[in-house]
Amino acid sequence: MTDLDVSLDHRSAREVLDWSRAGLDPALRSAVDRLPDSMRAVAGYHFGWWDEDGRPTGADAGKAIRPALVLLGAQAVGGAADAALPAAVAVELVHNFSLLHDDVMDGDTTRRHRPTAWHVFGVNPAILAGDALLTLALDVLAGSGHPRAQQAIRVLSGAVQRLLDGQSADLAFEERTEVRPAECVRMAECKTGALLGASCALGALYGGGRPDQVEHLRSFGDRVGLAFQFVDDLLGIWGDPEVTGKPVYSDLQNRKKSLPVVAALASNTPAAHELHTLYHREEPLTQADLARAADLIEASGARAWSRGRAEDLLTKAEEHLHAATPTARAAHELTAIARLATQRDY
Repeated sequence: MTDLDVSLDHRSAREVLDWSRAGLDPALRSAVDRLPDSMRAVAGYHFGWWDEDGRPTGADAGKAIRPALVLLGAQAVGGAADAALPAAVAVELVHNFSLLHDDVMDGDTTRRHRPTAWHVFGVNPAILAGDALLTLALDVLAGSGHPRAQQAIRVLSGAVQRLLDGQSADLAFEERTEVRPAECVRMAECKTGALLGASCALGALYGGGRPDQVEHLRSFGDRVGLAFQFVDDLLGIWGDPEVTGKPVYSDLQNRKKSLPVVAALASNTPAAHELHTLYHREEPLTQADLARAADLIEASGARAWSRGRAEDLLTKAEEHLHAATPTARAAHELTAIARLATQRDY
């Protein structure tokens, strides 16, 4: 048993994330060190390890929820967390590939309270660094020596394809006047749910889980991921910049067709009609316009609807977790992580 598997019962979600991060970081840094120097410089900046000149920093590297799900998924089926460490590294690489590209596509200039990588190094270097992280993720799985590595590569590749499909839909929505809520939910299932579901499935695979356990844990992660996106979209409107690292009303400023926005526009309420007019103006929205848009979304009932959907999805996720017959401690800790991800203060 390694240090990664030595832990106390009934850890809080924060303690689990700290444990996961402590095990993940050395392996993640080792993997990134294999990149060409040009890619490594951008990736290390994005991860918060150093500044644009390569000087070490203590910047926020994110919560690493997905790697924690991998490690707990392995323990849930009776396996060892350290056996799943390559899969944890792989999902964190894929997640950050998507963030590097998302920041470029969305034009975001701030992430985790720092300038985004493309804003510092340029668009093309950031895109190439994201591509490098994606290929590195598959290489980490292929080189893990695990008997189910080939199956794991297919699981992760399938999740990436779904993620890209979701991102494509998200971009297409910005060019459309009307988007149906069901379309927006499907986009979020792909863009966010797919990788969280794959994280849980990969953990179960590397932990030696049965096929039914792998699928139930994947379904658990899928639903937690969709619930996470509902909450994240609320944070994109009402989140505290000190917590989110992004400006207040950032999603409204970018006129994103996020889940609460689409639900509000489809509500056929007086607030929906005013929001439609406001959201489709040609001129930039002022701070007063943005505040008014947020008020209209709340008045339409979309804020409460989003919160309710997140709660319903969490309940369904826990049903799949129970069906996977997990070990008691892992079940407790997976539930704690799910609740942390879906009950953030917004």
